[in-house]
Amino acid sequence: SLALCVLGFYLVTIGQFSYIIKSRLFMSSALISLCVGIGAFPRTQFLLFLLTRYCYAAVGPIGLDWVSPWQWVNFDEEARYNLTFQLTRLVIGIQVMFAGIDLPGAYLRREAWSLFMLLLPIMTIAWFISAGFILLLFKGLTFLEALAISACITPTDPILANTIVKGRYAEKHVPKAVKDIISAESGANDGLGYPFLFLAIFLMQRTSHGRSINESLQHWIVTTWIYQILMSCVIGALIGYIARKSLKFAHTRQLIDHESFLAYGVGLALFTLGVVGVLGSDDVLACFIAGNSLTWRDFYRIEASEEDTFQDVIDSLLDTAIFIYVGAVMPWSEFTSEFISPWRLVVFAICILVFRRLPAMLALYRFIPALDGFSEGLFAGWFGPIGVSAIYYAILARENLPEDRIAVRESVFPIVIFMAMSSTIVHGITIPATKAAPLAIKRT
Repeated sequence: SLALCVLGFYLVTIGQFSYIIKSRLFMSSALISLCVGIGAFPRTQFLLFLLTRYCYAAVGPIGLDWVSPWQWVNFDEEARYNLTFQLTRLVIGIQVMFAGIDLPGAYLRREAWSLFMLLLPIMTIAWFISAGFILLLFKGLTFLEALAISACITPTDPILANTIVKGRYAEKHVPKAVKDIISAESGANDGLGYPFLFLAIFLMQRTSHGRSINESLQHWIVTTWIYQILMSCVIGALIGYIARKSLKFAHTRQLIDHESFLAYGVGLALFTLGVVGVLGSDDVLACFIAGNSLTWRDFYRIEASEEDTFQDVIDSLLDTAIFIYVGAVMPWSEFTSEFISPWRLVVFAICILVFRRLPAMLALYRFIPALDGFSEGLFAGWFGPIGVSAIYYAILARENLPEDRIAVRESVFPIVIFMAMSSTIVHGITIPATKAAPLAIKRT
């Protein structure tokens, strides 16, 4: 009840000032929701976080002990991880479905080269750069373990990307081609995080499973690329195609009412998550492919965009709920351990935000047709946020890592969720800061 109270109070109170917050101050709703979640975090664990910091200055309000996800799972750590995994999976699935629906017809075919550059060279560079900083800053980790953690923060987050490409600032200053490519990348690379993560995991498992390196690579190709990636793309495209044909049939014969038509995307996302999840394939990638397949001929996108407030409302509710939850489950006490310390996390966050993606994008933007010029390359390079999808991958990694890899099993979740919090804060204040800086300079 208290959790519902916090969520409802936020929606009612902050909603009254939402125009000023989003359209005047250009503040991210994800940032505000995260702060609300942190503010409602159980006091006991927050104070423990402060006490274990020594002279480290913690930023954020003192927890009010209003929302405790621990109590929802009877203080069972594995149940908490499972709850977080399922919530993030649900929200990401719906958001990447919306990202696929919002893209113009046949977009994936027309911008195939741009997506190839973003999903392979730039993601691979980001993966290795992140792993290098992990090895440099955190104790007790091997190269493969660093690669497993870096795979979690390599994909860009579709929820935070959605807040960047929508709103008054984006409408005035961000070209449509840039908004489309950021949305497409965030939707596609969320599913393509699997090969990076499981390459490291399968190589770590080779000893316990009695495989050679060649056998591990063969297992990775068959399991990840064929069963996870290729099969999910085929299933997603097939689901989207059948959904498009059946929806058009129902719409032209006036068999479907307006409300059900607008809600069709949400229902399709849930159906795709369920079907592909049962098959054990990549359900997130399947949702993105299904969404774009649904609007391949621009039928659903154009019809739904005439009254697109429904999708915006769902976006807002999901963003608010999940980031309040993320703030509430922030594992403050785990930010100090045998392998992690606060100063290392802060330095790591700075290094990742600056070097993970931006240098590669500035070096390669000329080979990405969807980006026109240095300024667009700079924008796309900086706004590659890390958020809920990283938390999803961190829990997935923790479930599949070998039991004897104690250092990485204890480090992956706190490192990744701290990185998600840092990215949400920094990317959330970037636009307000750039708008406020010229005014401050003029006044001085």
